[in-house]
Amino acid sequence: MQYSTPKTKLSILLRTITTSAATSSIYQRAAAEHGFLTLIQSCNTFSNLLQVQTQILKLGFDNNPLILTKFASKSSDLNSIDYAHCFLFSRYSNTYLYDAFLFNTIIKAYAQTGNLKAKALWVFNLMLGCKVLPNNFTYPFVLKACAGIGDLNLGMSVHGLLLKFGFDGNNHVLNTLVHMYCSCNGGIEFGRKVFDGMTKKDSVPWSAMIGGYVRLGRSNDAVDLFRQMQMDGVCPDEITMVAVLCACTDLGALELGRWVESLIEKERVNKSVELNNALIDMFAKCGDVDKALKLFRTMSKRSIVSWTSVIVGLAMHGRGSQAVSLFHEMIRDRVVPDDVVFIGLLSACSHSGLVEKGKEYFDLMRKDFGILPKIEHYGCMVDMLCRAGLVREAVEFVKKMPIEPNSIVWRTLINACRTHGELKLGESIARQLVENEPMHEANYVLLSNIYAKMFHWEKKINIREAMDKKGMRKIPGSTMIEVNNKIYKFVAGDMSHNQYKEIFEMLDEMGRKMKRAGYVPSTSEVMLDIDEEDKEDNLNRHSEKLAIAFALINTPPGTPIRIVKNLRVCTDCHSATKLISKIYHREIIARDRSRFHHFKDGSCSCKDFW
Repeated sequence: MQYSTPKTKLSILLRTITTSAATSSIYQRAAAEHGFLTLIQSCNTFSNLLQVQTQILKLGFDNNPLILTKFASKSSDLNSIDYAHCFLFSRYSNTYLYDAFLFNTIIKAYAQTGNLKAKALWVFNLMLGCKVLPNNFTYPFVLKACAGIGDLNLGMSVHGLLLKFGFDGNNHVLNTLVHMYCSCNGGIEFGRKVFDGMTKKDSVPWSAMIGGYVRLGRSNDAVDLFRQMQMDGVCPDEITMVAVLCACTDLGALELGRWVESLIEKERVNKSVELNNALIDMFAKCGDVDKALKLFRTMSKRSIVSWTSVIVGLAMHGRGSQAVSLFHEMIRDRVVPDDVVFIGLLSACSHSGLVEKGKEYFDLMRKDFGILPKIEHYGCMVDMLCRAGLVREAVEFVKKMPIEPNSIVWRTLINACRTHGELKLGESIARQLVENEPMHEANYVLLSNIYAKMFHWEKKINIREAMDKKGMRKIPGSTMIEVNNKIYKFVAGDMSHNQYKEIFEMLDEMGRKMKRAGYVPSTSEVMLDIDEEDKEDNLNRHSEKLAIAFALINTPPGTPIRIVKNLRVCTDCHSATKLISKIYHREIIARDRSRFHHFKDGSCSCKDFW
């Protein structure tokens, strides 16, 4: 809570300053200036600021750049930079008296705002128009604003200006330049060019470049660059480590994540709440949710993100009851949940089949915490009902939604219709979705799959031909696996690996052993009009089976196998992986696009509910 400066104190300061300012003595004028700076510093409300502005005009300080700079800085502190801007750049302002320090202060203030960053560029242009030369502090603020706006052309224009004024040798400017390029669409290669050209690099540009790769989903590049950073002997900071952990999370690279954790301890990197949260998220999403929970328990200080990360992690592993218990513990600790927590909680209920609990929390969110459901919450509810086979109830729920369902909600319904045999309904929804979004390939794939399930091969072919005409391609299924600190990626039928002959021999061995154990391929999963033998062969070449075969060849017997799939695991691969875990005595941890499956001794942690 803010308290305004007592009126008597403010009045005494103003009276003293007014008396000093009215004299002609240079010493008394200096004293008045010093007093006025103290007065501005004491402001802690917008009302105080208005009083100070009045006195600036009254005492003639509107021609004093130092006082105006302090006024701008304090306005920024009070979230009133736009008001200060109107005062400082009114038609009566003597902007020709303004110096770089004043302009930098205003540019910095705007660069730090959420939605007024473009005004930082307006002030920068005015600065140049007033013939005030930018300095090495100006460009980092301007580039930060460009990064926030995300306009590559704008950033390149500023880059050209800093070259013109000779600041391309300043490391602080170059660090921000790298960050700017990495924050703009299409700018990552420009950022890398600047980065590679830097002769002196501390952790800042390394962190910016690694973070840029992570944001683009180029996590392998981020990890490679981090390894280069280690070879160059640059000590990482917590920002670097957060970015690298995000890359590990994206890749599902648990061993790499464990190595990063040991490096954090070895280098004594400050374990801030943010870094601990990144560690928790990495362990949860790389398959070791128990380690994530253990880390959470050791944290002396937690944020809402800490709680959310563990709840979401438990949800992904199908441990809905534990997620629910943690939510109630959070409430007991008087941590107020936000809308993101409820997304995690509803997801936990969805993946564990806790339909009634999910409905209860959906109502609780509004009634007890005043959180209006967003489309993500409605999506979780639809997903929960669909997973439980309550397709008709899900359709009715969607009809009663107070907000327009998005395409994700409709696709969830279509998938459920296909899974649970409501094919006519699924066809109707899919056709409507194709009409609404004629350029989204996923809609055509869903409709094509519905037709395949209905054995309407001609209609399926027509859909595929329509996709070809529009230049659309189905996203191929792929699986990543980490072996000996290296990430390998497989796609269905992949023959690009240098061990592909051994991998396919292992696939044949796996197939023989599975059939002896009673495995019957689920050929209905193959959406092609081909004979049963060809369908079996097609299933045997799915990317997760290739990755598992590769792991069986290249890892010691009895060790766990961890894989990450970009799509939902199919029914056949799920059944096959259960058998493989039993036949080869391996625990197999698989992360698909929505949850984890822990296969062990012929069964899965999801209890065949996914």
